[in-house]
Amino acid sequence: MRRLLWVGCLSYLLIGLAHVVMGSVLEELLRHFGRDYSDGGQLIFAQFFGFLIGVLTTPWWAGRIGRRGTILLALGALTLGEIVYSFLPAWEWMLAAAPVAGFGFGMVEAAIGSLIIGFFHENKAVAMSRLEVFFGIGAFVMPAAGSLLIAMGIWKISFPILAGVSFAVLLLWWFTSFGAMNNVLTKQNEEAGAVTEHGTQAAISPYRYGSRGLPLLLLMVVFFVLYVGIEMSLVNFLPSILIEHSGMSSALGTLGVTFFWGAMVAGRLIAGNLAERMGYGRYLLIHGIGSLLVLALIPFFSGVAVSYLLIFGLGLLMAGIFAIGLIFTNHLLPGTAERTTSLLIAAGGLGGALLPLLTGEVMNSYRSEITLWTMVLFMAAMMSMLVVSILYSKRIANVPSRHGT
Repeated sequence: MRRLLWVGCLSYLLIGLAHVVMGSVLEELLRHFGRDYSDGGQLIFAQFFGFLIGVLTTPWWAGRIGRRGTILLALGALTLGEIVYSFLPAWEWMLAAAPVAGFGFGMVEAAIGSLIIGFFHENKAVAMSRLEVFFGIGAFVMPAAGSLLIAMGIWKISFPILAGVSFAVLLLWWFTSFGAMNNVLTKQNEEAGAVTEHGTQAAISPYRYGSRGLPLLLLMVVFFVLYVGIEMSLVNFLPSILIEHSGMSSALGTLGVTFFWGAMVAGRLIAGNLAERMGYGRYLLIHGIGSLLVLALIPFFSGVAVSYLLIFGLGLLMAGIFAIGLIFTNHLLPGTAERTTSLLIAAGGLGGALLPLLTGEVMNSYRSEITLWTMVLFMAAMMSMLVVSILYSKRIANVPSRHGT
């Protein structure tokens, strides 16, 4: 299992890089093709569309070609997409490659996440947090690497480098033996094969949540739409907010994102152990409410040092919410790891695409303080979904009480 986790971590490092590589070199890419930001938006949306398809179809592929086959297919698609990017062909070919690359890294994220949640019987919060640490490292390193490559005038090699890393991870999945997990990885994942953390057959079919499970799933879908939307809004607009609200220079404003991602990586190192000790629901409540309070404090302070401190604290508090939220929901809906994980990651992807659009409109029309308060309202709505979910989960008889709150 340890070998599986480490290969999974390398895979999450890869998709962390893949998620942000396009944004890291977008300015140079558009200049190379003589395109504007509208065209760049089309390219990113095409990649996001592929991401959604990859995430949502992961259970279908796992049921037909097995989990290892699904991961190999996903890595092959990602490698192919990055290879096409590497040649910088006609813009139409770039648009055609974008959904292929998105399909690949979306499916890798869903397939490996559901595998860890479904088959790590102990300390799954620690395992998922470790995956998220490597994702965060990838998302943290890529913009810095992209900036360095741009400064050196060799930004074009970012795509072939990523293609090479993707192919290397593909070879790892292809040739590495995972011992007893080999059968799990190659077996087609039909409903009867779903296993809960107690080693018994699933109480709920992967494709049927029932009248009790469906409301909980819908509440958590909204929770993930809002959470990832808030996170992506912060990542995209935090520099502009800091420049306007605190009067920082462009360089100092951008450094705020570095503080946020650095805190996210640090927080994920301890999130799993904390969640295992506190219980998944209690962890989400405490860290979610803490995030809401810190975010609500930012509009009241304009000093550079205080702003950085609040941003770092916000990153620490938000760090484990995504991974622990996945585990919390799957814990309440046993035997549905593939489907539930895919749906929640897809919901997050949708929020990450749509909420920044709304945030951008607010930023264009109003002051930065209004933008911050809009995000506070989003987070308050997110926490209301979590509170209702926890209260509702008390009515599900098969949930162990030590993880329910």
